[in-house]
Amino acid sequence: MSETVNSSDTNSSARDVILRSIRSHLAASVPHDAIYAETTGHDSRLDVAPEIAVDANEEGMLVELFKENLEAVDGHCVLVHGELDIVHALTNIIVELQKTKLRARRIALSDDAVVERLARLIPVEVDEIKVAPGAAELFGYDVGISRAQGAIAETGTLVLDTERERHRLVSLLPPVHIAIVDASQIHLTLGETLLVLRRDTEEVSPTITFITGPSRTADIELTLAIGVHGPQELYVIVNQEAPLNA
Repeated sequence: MSETVNSSDTNSSARDVILRSIRSHLAASVPHDAIYAETTGHDSRLDVAPEIAVDANEEGMLVELFKENLEAVDGHCVLVHGELDIVHALTNIIVELQKTKLRARRIALSDDAVVERLARLIPVEVDEIKVAPGAAELFGYDVGISRAQGAIAETGTLVLDTERERHRLVSLLPPVHIAIVDASQIHLTLGETLLVLRRDTEEVSPTITFITGPSRTADIELTLAIGVHGPQELYVIVNQEAPLNA
């Protein structure tokens, strides 16, 4: 009985934190509303995106919500603390994949320096590790590893900004995609995530990729197929320590 009460209290606390976050940012969203712009003549593009302050407790709640929603769409989420844990997580994922038909013998990396450094530390025998292979080559790779520039907790979605990292095809063409994201980059909503990207780069990239779980599609008879138009497996490693630096 006590376990049930504690679980309920935890869920209530998480819900309260998230609802407070929603309320606190609703006011900031008003100038970006199309109706507001039409009635006031105010151009929100001239504004500077506001800071989105997230305390440690709320960050933990957002990570848990992201993990829950990612796993609800058949993604895999691993929570780690620092670079050594990331290498350990990558190692475990590759080892387990090598026991399956997905093989994980040829690995493609984005051009992010942190991704390359960590991938080279994996103590697993593979046939090839290559940074940013060409589009035609990527069809021959088993795994793509990249970072993400943001994540949306309420949908379990990764946000990849191609202006900062050459990772779009690495994340789409190999059968397995492994993404690394910092916990501080996880925000509750799409709007909050785009505001932070805009704040960091002064403008939102013209090419942003949103990834919510493995690729899935259905035909006219609603028969679901996984991995037809993209990876059939998605792993997200969430770093809960200080943000990764090159």
